[in-house]
Amino acid sequence: MPKKVVEIKGLNYSYPDGTIALRNVSLDVFEGESLGIIGPNGAGKSTLLLHLNGILKGDGYIRISDLEMEDKNLFRIRSRVGLVFQDPDNQLFMPTVFDDVAFGPINMGLPKGKVEESVSEALEEVDMLSSIKRLSHHLSFGEKKRVSIATVLSMNPEILALDEPSGNLDPKHRRELINLLKELNHTKIIATHDLGLVSEICSRIAIFDRGEVVAEGSVQDILGNGDLLEAHGLA
Repeated sequence: MPKKVVEIKGLNYSYPDGTIALRNVSLDVFEGESLGIIGPNGAGKSTLLLHLNGILKGDGYIRISDLEMEDKNLFRIRSRVGLVFQDPDNQLFMPTVFDDVAFGPINMGLPKGKVEESVSEALEEVDMLSSIKRLSHHLSFGEKKRVSIATVLSMNPEILALDEPSGNLDPKHRRELINLLKELNHTKIIATHDLGLVSEICSRIAIFDRGEVVAEGSVQDILGNGDLLEAHGLA
């Protein structure tokens, strides 16, 4: 039986304006798998990802590997869960590509030599090492997506949580991103509307709607159920 690396039980969350984003969500993720989280806009997909490293804190139980989601564990949890935002401009805020990818390792307290090694390895993994000295804001959107992934890979996380990774990419860069994600051996949790990406990368799917998990199963069973997809705005 694969190791359970994420355990969520009875998670509820409401935004300050009263909008209910998550309703009694329970979900397990296992080591090495790729879980697709799909659903219409406002279903709670992004909100769930923001709970996985403590950016948002709802009512319920969350455990990442052997660490319960508590303030005392946040630093270690955030080094284990690499969160990649939908908009790379929310992830890239330093002057150069090197600075952006080095930010996490530096804040983990790694020595200079280890920081440089981590940055080079992460950029090589996303095929952006040649851009290490470039200005981040001069990159194309697709290049920014790759560097955003490198900013979390440089911290050597166990889990990648990706919010709409293929959003706003043209077909060429979408294909390149899918190929990249296929090559990464991390446990992956991917929130997306891109059912083609899910069918290529994921082994299991959870459908969210109005903050609830309404269906869960294999990619074949979920994507093969046209009535289910149509009922939740995914056909």
